[in-house]
This record gives sequence, structure tokens and C-alpha cells, in this order.
Amino acid sequence: MTFLGDLQELVELQSPSEDLAACARVVDLAVVIAARNLQEPARVTQAGGRPVFWWGSDKPEVVLLCHLDTVWPIDSYLPLWRVEGDQIFGPGIFDMKAGFLQAMYAIKEIPNASQKIALIGTTDEEIGSHASRQLIEDLARSAKATLVFESSIDDTVKIGRKGTSMYRITVHGRAAHAGLEPEKGINATTEISKIVLAMAALENSEHGTTVVPTVMQSGSTTNTVPATASLDIDARSFLAAELVRIDEAIKSLKPSHPEARIEIVGGINRPPLEHAATAELYATIEKVASNLGMPPVGHVSVGGASDGNIAAAVGGRVLDGLGASGYGAHAAHEHIFASRIETRIALIAGFIKELI
Repeated sequence: MTFLGDLQELVELQSPSEDLAACARVVDLAVVIAARNLQEPARVTQAGGRPVFWWGSDKPEVVLLCHLDTVWPIDSYLPLWRVEGDQIFGPGIFDMKAGFLQAMYAIKEIPNASQKIALIGTTDEEIGSHASRQLIEDLARSAKATLVFESSIDDTVKIGRKGTSMYRITVHGRAAHAGLEPEKGINATTEISKIVLAMAALENSEHGTTVVPTVMQSGSTTNTVPATASLDIDARSFLAAELVRIDEAIKSLKPSHPEARIEIVGGINRPPLEHAATAELYATIEKVASNLGMPPVGHVSVGGASDGNIAAAVGGRVLDGLGASGYGAHAAHEHIFASRIETRIALIAGFIKELI
């Protein structure tokens, strides 16, 4: 079967992160696709109770890190496969099933690859990698390089990613009749609104630090002083120290009303992928591109986090964004460019050969 045939099969088997059975099915399919393309068999293993695709060495020098889960609930992106000229649309095709398959096809070009390389496909990246975190950390600590096949922006690689923190802040007040005796209540909506405004003061544009209130809920009926209110916070920064600063500030919040109570859950989820972790590998891939007669690869830093952040946090050498070129991750126009696949596979193969 051709690359696009394999890719269509992989994309059309939907695999939302929350659907564990669907994730198991897509890992099983990836094992079948590997059997068609690679000499040594792949296997299914587990990380934190979730299925993981594994091909190659148990103690790899180079880790090709991918995920096979997507953000798309079953049948929320239809049709599952659509071709318009050079663009191919489908749920998770850009983020990141095409990247996983490009990594697989690249190692077809490398003799005895399974002795030094592992191709990993997790199934919980889109929901925070809580189950697979330990596996990623263990691999990154011992490997010479962790290559992340998240989607590429205009054929560049990603040398920096913001770290992420997630919080839910709940204010506990006291209910009362809004007309008869509001003074006897403690208005949780009023309390949470002050916290919303306080979040803006924590931002720092110099380091790309954002603190964004997202989902807010409060109250029960229109004539009742709200007894509870909750607020979700998405915080991101390119610097780990900034995430620590935000964490300390949020966890030290105090209510303005002396009888109100604040409950805070959450914290730092993924630390930043900083340039110190990617500089050496980025220089190497540019050298490889030059030797192959290709134009410079180029680089970007982005706000979204990935498993590359986790690998870098334990001291791993990382390069991210090695996957497919396209646009629309998590959006209704998610697609890749078919014409760029072959060149990207050649670059990846040359890069891996240089590293081993």
C-alpha cells in the first residue's frame, strides 16, 4: 500500500483521546501498518492503563515520539477523508497522524534501525499526557535525542514551546434571597469577578506569559445570591520561572469577603520547551538539509505545548515540529499538503542517520 493509502486508513479510524476503545483500535491498526512497512514487528504496550504503539529498541538512542489520539469526537469531522488538489483534509491528519506515518516511512530507509531507534505512539497527548508522562520522561533521560513529530509550520521545526498550567478556582460564598435579604448572602459571582480582573495583572508580554480566564460558571437562579462560582484558567509562558511565579500567585489568592472561601486545584502541566534543549539538534538538522541540497529548514517558537516539553524538562535533547506540513490543527479546515510529504521523509531519514 502507498503512503497515502496507509494514511487514509489511519485517519479514517477515528481516535478521540477520551475514547479508550477507539484509541486501542488505532494502536492495533498502527501495528498492522508497521507490519506492512517495517521488517521488525511493532507491539502494543501500556502506559498508565492506556495503549501505546512501540516499535524498535527497548533502550533507544533516538526516540521518535508521536501520538495517535486526536481532539475530534467520533463523527465530529466529516467527511473523514477529503482531497482538494494538494490538500488532504481529515480529523487528526495534521495533528498528528501524518507525522507518525512520516516517521515510520523514514526509518524504512535506515538499515538495522530497530537496534538504536524506537518509534512511540501514545494515546493521551491531547488530554495532557498524564498516563504517558513517566514513559516519556524515562525515554528522554536515556536517549541521545527525542524527535517529536508534531505538525510543522511552513516546513520549519519548532525550537521553543510555551509551558502550560491549568487551574480551576472555586469560590464558596453563601446563598440568600436576592430581593428580601441580599445582605445576608456572600456573592460568589462578585468574588470570582475580582479574580478574573486579577488574572490580567499576572501577564508578562516580554516572556509571552498569558493568563487567560476561560470557562466561568456561577449562580443557580436569577433571584438567589450565588453561593458558588468557578473559573478555569489557562496560563502559558516560554519561561519556567514565569510559570512558577503564576502558580504561586494563583495559589495565594484570598477572597475579599472575610467569610468567603477559595478552593484551587491544578498547577503546572507541561514546563516550557526552551531553546537550550533544542539548539544542538536544530543546528544538526540544518546541516543535514544543506548536505542534501535542501533549503534551510528554519524554526519557530509557538504557544502550544507538546510531549516535547515533557522530554526537555528531564534534560532531554529535543527537536519538535518534524511532522507534516499543513494548517488547521484542531480546526474544521485541518489539512496537510501532499506534495511536501516525500521531501520531509527524506530530511527526517537523513537527520536520524546523522544522529545514530
